[in-house]
Amino acid sequence: MVHSTTAGHGHSPDQGDVKKLWEMMKGVQVAMMTTLDDNGRMNSRPMATLSHAGFEDGTLWFFTRAHSEKVAEIDRHWRVNLAYANPDKQDYVSVSGVAEVVRDRDKIRFLWRDIMTTWFPQGPDDPEVALLKVSVDQAEYWDSPSSTMVYAYGYVKAKLTGQSPDPGDHAKIAFQ
Repeated sequence: MVHSTTAGHGHSPDQGDVKKLWEMMKGVQVAMMTTLDDNGRMNSRPMATLSHAGFEDGTLWFFTRAHSEKVAEIDRHWRVNLAYANPDKQDYVSVSGVAEVVRDRDKIRFLWRDIMTTWFPQGPDDPEVALLKVSVDQAEYWDSPSSTMVYAYGYVKAKLTGQSPDPGDHAKIAFQ
């Protein structure tokens, strides 16, 4: 089933699609964030989404080093893409939006979890700790059947009828 959800002009995206999108994203511990450098090259790196921050307002949060290459790229080219994949469940999500660096100590402390000391041993007051806030403006997800029986059925159906099996749910969601 394919959904096409648009927002803007005072409309909100379908909340069922947004809820499904968030469930799929928070089930993946690490996303690949892609930024653009001054030479037009795309750079991707793994980033842990702060799932405890929620997604109610279409915002994603990440911890980062304040003086990292990605922060320099975001300061100049603020559009980013995030790719989430859970091959075991056949769940895939692509999210794009506007990123900004947030150095608000109160927000950092609020979102801080002890596991972050792995990357920032000096804790949330380390001047190198910053947040990346991504305001999502569009997203797309693919939720395909994942069981071996579904794949076996799909293979047999394709061989016998020449028709592809149901690929599962797919939706495009516009947030702004």
